[in-house]
Amino acid sequence: MGKRIGLYPGTFDPITLGHVDIIERAVKLVDELVVGVAINEDKRPLFSLEERVAMVRGQMETVAGKSGVTIRVEPFDKLLMKYAEQVNADIIIRGLRAVSDFEYEFQMVGMNQALNDDIETVFLMADARYQSIASRLVKEIARLGGNVSGFVPASVVNALEAKFTVGE
Repeated sequence: MGKRIGLYPGTFDPITLGHVDIIERAVKLVDELVVGVAINEDKRPLFSLEERVAMVRGQMETVAGKSGVTIRVEPFDKLLMKYAEQVNADIIIRGLRAVSDFEYEFQMVGMNQALNDDIETVFLMADARYQSIASRLVKEIARLGGNVSGFVPASVVNALEAKFTVGE
């Protein structure tokens, strides 16, 4: 059996401690992990693609160092299964926080299997400490001047503060 490659896709707008937790556990399952940062303009991201990629890369240096697993962070703008094929992924890693996540992800797995049933999807439950964290809520708290340090890495706290203090 060759090298097992995993793909963890997301918009990471911004990356949260929940994302980092999933990545830290995902590296135990693979020899190489590709963190795919989706362009997804439909979500109207706060951070540019370049900013999101840089934030994720900044967090991955520590994770890769601890795990010994190669972690690549790359932007992508195509159908997930096409991208998974492009990076030779064997598995797609998805994080789950709640039952509502499962309903959406369950539908996605069915569609993805119809497109390529050789690539498995693996679900990792978010650690209980991170189950309530959502990037959307983190941005709202930061926009309203709240403390987000318990939800995102320190460098992301600084990036959020910079976004919301510009023009004040």
